[in-house]
Amino acid sequence: MNRPPVSKITTTLLLFSDGGARGNPGPAAGAYVIVDSNGKVIDQGGKFLGKATNNQAEYQGLILGMGKALEYRPNILHVYMDSELIVCQLNQEYRVKDSGLKPLFAQVQELRLQFPTVTFSHIPREKNKQADKLVNKTIDHNMR
Repeated sequence: MNRPPVSKITTTLLLFSDGGARGNPGPAAGAYVIVDSNGKVIDQGGKFLGKATNNQAEYQGLILGMGKALEYRPNILHVYMDSELIVCQLNQEYRVKDSGLKPLFAQVQELRLQFPTVTFSHIPREKNKQADKLVNKTIDHNMR
């Protein structure tokens, strides 16, 4: 897959993604918040996943957010997640051993090729409150 051409104007977006499951596995959702370089939220969303593990939901939230971020065609995408495991896997510090995560990891690798530059960083849960709130709101809405 070819990378899009880099424009002369550098556009940087921040993607905060999260996923969660009630029970592990259990009812799950993934969510994202996209912020521009001025700190303004430009997009957000969540998706109910049905029954999934917490780590599967984390990956799904990331896939959802990266897919949406593609629409804005940023030159640089900084991804922030509170899942240290997923960030370490994406930064190739840990291998992906779980067979349920391997196809999700592969999807993220395909998506990352569509951005000129992508970084993945671990942040504390307190700094990912907006995405976490969307995960819980999405699960709550679908559990009624």
